[in-house]
Amino acid sequence: MSALRKVRHNLTGILGKWILWLWAKSARTTVLGEEHYKELRNQKKPVIILIWHGRIFFAPYFFRRRGIMPLVSPSEDGEIIAQIIARWGYKNLRGSSSHSIIKSWNEMKRELERGGELIIVPDGPRGPSREMKPGAVKLAKETGAYLVPFTFSSSKGKTLKSWDQFLIPRPFTKFVAIYGKPISIESSLDNQELRIKLREVEEYMIELDREADCFFG
Repeated sequence: MSALRKVRHNLTGILGKWILWLWAKSARTTVLGEEHYKELRNQKKPVIILIWHGRIFFAPYFFRRRGIMPLVSPSEDGEIIAQIIARWGYKNLRGSSSHSIIKSWNEMKRELERGGELIIVPDGPRGPSREMKPGAVKLAKETGAYLVPFTFSSSKGKTLKSWDQFLIPRPFTKFVAIYGKPISIESSLDNQELRIKLREVEEYMIELDREADCFFG
């Protein structure tokens, strides 16, 4: 990476962090379902937080300073996110379903086996939107980690006409964040049973989005 590009990325990270911080601070926030997640973390249980690509706008701010390891795409857009979250105490890990992730997979397993926490965007980085890829479910099966779906919505915002229907809340709006109930994946499941479980988690995450969107009527 050239020196100029490094400077540009650093500036993007600094500005992006403060813009997102101010944006989030202007919102009036309601958090639902967090008690189950907190109980897992208090018991040092490994957790994989699942967020659809279209609902990641507030995630860097919301999960800051918890020492979480997010899987960030190695794309140019992913670099912007990586620069922002690096300034909020995340353990950056670069990789995606569209790139070779053998090294990343082993790092994620080690983090979970230590009782750590990941964030995975199961339909990223290219979609299709809200179609869950199998990585997170397989990780949960191999490590005993709990899957915790997460979403947000706002009273006023704009849904972009992008592949992921990316939601951008307006500043000074009302904002709801919802943790889904933790999901465990039995290590004894065969491939067919794992595919069924995958679809169940996918449907639950879609329903959680509907719940968030209906929160403000």
